[in-house]
Amino acid sequence: MSKKVEWKEKKTSLGNAIILSVVMAVIGGVIGANWNKIVGGYGPYLGIDSGASSAVDWSALNEVYDKLAATYNGEISTNDVVEGAKKGLVGALGDVYTVYMDKDESAEFYKDLHGDVGSGIGVEMGMRDGYVRVLRTLPDNPARKAGMLAGDIIYKVNGEEVYTLSADEISKKIRGEAGTDVTVSVVRDGEEKTFTMKRETINNVSAYVDYDGKTAIVTVTRFDDNTGTMVQGFASEFEKKGIKKVILDLRNNGGGYVNAARDLLSLWLDNEKILVQKSRHSKDDVTSSASGKAVLKDMKTVVLVNGSTASASEIVAGALQDYGKATVVGETTYGKGVVQTIYELSGGTALKVTTAEWYTPNDRTINKTGISPDIEVERSYEDINAMRDPQMDKAKSL
Repeated sequence: MSKKVEWKEKKTSLGNAIILSVVMAVIGGVIGANWNKIVGGYGPYLGIDSGASSAVDWSALNEVYDKLAATYNGEISTNDVVEGAKKGLVGALGDVYTVYMDKDESAEFYKDLHGDVGSGIGVEMGMRDGYVRVLRTLPDNPARKAGMLAGDIIYKVNGEEVYTLSADEISKKIRGEAGTDVTVSVVRDGEEKTFTMKRETINNVSAYVDYDGKTAIVTVTRFDDNTGTMVQGFASEFEKKGIKKVILDLRNNGGGYVNAARDLLSLWLDNEKILVQKSRHSKDDVTSSASGKAVLKDMKTVVLVNGSTASASEIVAGALQDYGKATVVGETTYGKGVVQTIYELSGGTALKVTTAEWYTPNDRTINKTGISPDIEVERSYEDINAMRDPQMDKAKSL
C-alpha cells in the first residue's frame, strides 16, 4: 500500500520544554552536590582527577539542587538522575564518538561488536542526506523478501515515527524476539510503503570468501575478535587454489577492533608501520603489523570502499594504499579516524572515549577526510536494487 507522505517539522511542546528544564536542572544539581564522589570513580576515565576538580566552583549547582529538593512537586529518583548526570557530563564534551553507556546500552554495544544482532529483518542502515536509509538488505532475510530496497528512508516502526532518530535507535526498535511481527514503513520517491515481517535470527559473520575463477573475493563486514583468524584461514588456501588476485571488499564496514585490522594487514605487510595514533596526552604511538605472516605480500590486490567504510576499515585501506600493495576502488570513505577506548565502569556500565586520532603510515589524516580511492567508481541505490555492481566489475577488470 502506498500513499503520499507529508513531512512535518518536529516541535516540542511548552510542557515538554518545562519538564526537560527541570530534569536538566536536577541533573546539574546532582552533579554539583555529589561531584567529589562522582569524579573520584568516574573522573580518571575522562582524564581528570579529584585534584583537578577541586579548582572548579560547583556552588551554583548546589544552589539549584537545594532549591529543587525543597520545592519540586514530584519524586526525584536518585539513580535516574545520576545516570542522566553521567550522560550529560559526557555529552557536554560535544564529541559524538565519546559516549556513556548504561548497563543495557553497554550490553547491546558488545553484542553488536561481536555480530550478535539477535533477531531482526536483515537490513544495514546508515545516515544519508539527513535520514537513516537502507544501505543494503541481507540475502535470504525478511527485509529483502518483503521488498525493502536500498535507499529507502526508515519512516516508522510499528506505527511510530522514527525518521528523526539515529540508526542505532531505529535498530533497537526493529529488533525483537524471533517469530514476532514488526511493521516498518519507509519513504521511497516521496511515497510511504509499509511492510509487515516476521523477525528472524540473523546470521552475521564478520568475513567470508567467494571465488571467481582465479580471483578470491574476501568480504569483511566488521573487525571483531575472529576476523583476522578467519581471513588468515582463507588466505592459507589461496596457493592451493591457484589464486592470482584478491579483492578485499570493505564496503559498509563500520570498523571494530584495531587489533583485528592489524591481523588482516599482516597478510600483506611484514613488520611494517600500519598506523600512528596521535594524542594531546601522550607521545605518538606507532602500530606495526606482525612478522612472518605476509603470505599475500606479492598478491595483486584490489580494495573496495564506499562512504560507509569507516574506522578500522579505513586503516586497512589507507595502509595498503600507502605501501602500494593494493589499488583502492570505489568512493571516498567515511572519515572516522579517531581512536575510541572502552572503559568498563561499575554496575555493567561503560564509557567509550575518543583518546587519539589515527594517521596512515604516510602521515595522512583519516578523520573527517577519509581515504580517497585510486579509481573512483560510484554505485547508486538504483545499481544496488537492480543487483548491479560497477565497483566490483571494475575491481575484477583490473
